[in-house]
Amino acid sequence: MLMPTMINKFVHDHRVPARNERGLSITPFVAVIFAALIMTAGLVIDGGQKVAAASRAETAAAGASRAAGNAAATQELGAGDPAGAALAAARNYLAGQPGVTGSVTVSAGVVEVRTQATEPTILLSAIGIDAVTGTGRAQASIVPTGESR
Repeated sequence: MLMPTMINKFVHDHRVPARNERGLSITPFVAVIFAALIMTAGLVIDGGQKVAAASRAETAAAGASRAAGNAAATQELGAGDPAGAALAAARNYLAGQPGVTGSVTVSAGVVEVRTQATEPTILLSAIGIDAVTGTGRAQASIVPTGESR
């Protein structure tokens, strides 16, 4: 059984904090956790923007290389310059793609298309990251009619 003097000592040593002293230690913890959650959401949402940019760049590169292959085949049938036609067709295709930049090269019968697309960020712009970039690459072979590669 506790003696009255022991109870008084216990109550005195373990007093309940005053109303204005409660919760002060939890506030920095909550602030840090909240900031971490916002940053994580930014990475997830803006990671989707990065995927969208890469998808747009890959799609544009594939389309340009397909246009180059088609143009080269057409010129081959007409006894024209397949490499020049392929280069022009790929560049024209890229010019019609909004927000996509790229380059087209022809070497040893292979058309190579490299593209780049940019998407704006949604949440990460708060920390100075205003855009994310995706790249794409595709190739098409210029094969003379009746041959295979």
